[in-house]
Amino acid sequence: MAYVRKDAGTLTRAEKRRFVKALLELKRRGEYDEFVRMHLEYFSPDGERGLRAAHMAPSFLPWHRRLLLELERALRRVDSSVTVPYWDWTRDRTTTSAPWTADLLGGNGRPSDHRVMTGPFAHREGNWTLKEGVTEGAFLTRDLGRPRAPIELPTKSELEWALKDPVYDAPPWDSTSGKGFRNKLEGWGTGGGSSSWRNHNRVHRWVGGAMVGGASVNDPVFWLHHAFVDLQWYRWQRRHRGARYLPATPPGSGDEQHGRIVARHQKLPPWDVTPAELEDVGRIYRYA
Repeated sequence: MAYVRKDAGTLTRAEKRRFVKALLELKRRGEYDEFVRMHLEYFSPDGERGLRAAHMAPSFLPWHRRLLLELERALRRVDSSVTVPYWDWTRDRTTTSAPWTADLLGGNGRPSDHRVMTGPFAHREGNWTLKEGVTEGAFLTRDLGRPRAPIELPTKSELEWALKDPVYDAPPWDSTSGKGFRNKLEGWGTGGGSSSWRNHNRVHRWVGGAMVGGASVNDPVFWLHHAFVDLQWYRWQRRHRGARYLPATPPGSGDEQHGRIVARHQKLPPWDVTPAELEDVGRIYRYA
């Protein structure tokens, strides 16, 4: 029977407590840091040679869907009642709304160094030391809304701009793709500053701190953010019945994307699964 992923803003006190407790247990066991390492390993920009699986590529959505499932399975081994909640950033848009409460993810970082001081993932609680990353910092950081150079979270209309595109993805299948749902949702734009970050990408920038860059998994909000992104793929599929993951077949040998992106029926590293096999998850979970 499919389990349910809920809106973080609707969780009961007990549901919040169990979710946090399961995350902390994965961290204690060392399992959580494996997810950070995996995301770092597959965080390859399209300026690099070789295969891109996690970002700036069609497989952005199925890759993160599988990563979420792996984390969820680990959490449910600790507590079978736990599922990953989602953060609706088109509705909960302030620095004190869900999920930034003391009983869930804690709040913003302090102005001096962006160090998170509240909630169960604050370093001073002794349970959330960062061990994997691109810097040496041991504590979780956030800079919600970037007060020194303010940006806003994406709006419902900006999300709708992505959802209404009937094509999953389009050439050149990277961060410069101007057409297709995938890149409009992932959020690589043109120009400079905050206008070049859309939807998914702008949320990472809005949270700031540890959420910027390949080690963004260090902030537990990563999972709530990506659960909401995954929900958009779920909604897009239902709006555009019959639309499928693209490309259906691998780019040919003369194409600059040859060997660099994953087609619908190719294996998605590091797992033995294809994007096609991840398009329908209705028997595993659903969204409330």
